[in-house]
Amino acid sequence: MNIEDIEVKKPLKIVFMGTPDFSVPVLEALIKNYNVKAVVTQPDKLVGRNGTLAYPPVKEVALKHNILVIQLKKVKEEYQEIIDLDPDLIITCAYGQILPLELLNYPRLGCINVHASLLPKLRGGAPIHRAIINGYSKTGVTIMYMAEGMDDGDIITKKEIEITNFDTASSLHDKLSKLGSELLIETLPSIINGTNSRTPQNSDDVTFAPIIKPEDEKIDFSKTSIQIYNQIRGLNSFPGAYLMLDKKRIKVYESVIIDEYFPDKLNGEIVKIYDKGIGVKTNNGVIALSILQPEGKSKMSAKDFLNGQKETLIGKIVG
Repeated sequence: MNIEDIEVKKPLKIVFMGTPDFSVPVLEALIKNYNVKAVVTQPDKLVGRNGTLAYPPVKEVALKHNILVIQLKKVKEEYQEIIDLDPDLIITCAYGQILPLELLNYPRLGCINVHASLLPKLRGGAPIHRAIINGYSKTGVTIMYMAEGMDDGDIITKKEIEITNFDTASSLHDKLSKLGSELLIETLPSIINGTNSRTPQNSDDVTFAPIIKPEDEKIDFSKTSIQIYNQIRGLNSFPGAYLMLDKKRIKVYESVIIDEYFPDKLNGEIVKIYDKGIGVKTNNGVIALSILQPEGKSKMSAKDFLNGQKETLIGKIVG
């Protein structure tokens, strides 16, 4: 046999693109099982009052494993460095920028994304928050081929998970991040050998999960108790729902729905102090605010927040 007849298999070259904590378990699982050629992430940021330079979480992981890190301000204009790596496969997970068509079309195995929803439900930048805020009973992770549109590529695999009544954005984030890492590793062999399924998304079932804006954070007590309860859970622990009391902003992280009615009171009026928290009238009942954070202070229980002002709060309007 001539040496020319021997097929030399080169190791699979994967480029991973991601940024926040959600991406970390996915990247770690990938590093454990495959050859990650480079990690592409957002630029470092200045944080805190002292302007300390902070690395994106996935950069920390990449440096720990001596993997090349590429940080691009605008991937649509600076993608050539990625193409020069000649990747066989690009995997993204919460990267934070839209990839140009030239990059999407380059890898021989395509570009795939780990998305934190059951597509076509909850396309967009805040699927974890919105799943809880919208009162969903389940969500999940989808592995999909990337396309030019936002999260509209063909579905490869997906797996669902229950949303409990006590889940917060923080707890659901951790569950979905772990699920995403597991599903990716389960799915990759079929993508590599070309046996994976490829299902177009049904446009009739599409819903969206736009990023959280400041106006989404303020509690509207003209809504129902369950809507407010879901909003508080869906914004816990970041960025946090809030209300205004005596012209001061107070964040609310936990609450309890109370089965009691005050038809003669105004929505947003503090009607009663319960063991479970500060009772505020809603559109259809009462919600007790149990964990709060006044401006400039740490989180505290309603009991600590009250601290001698129990009687003075009754009758006040929050909003």
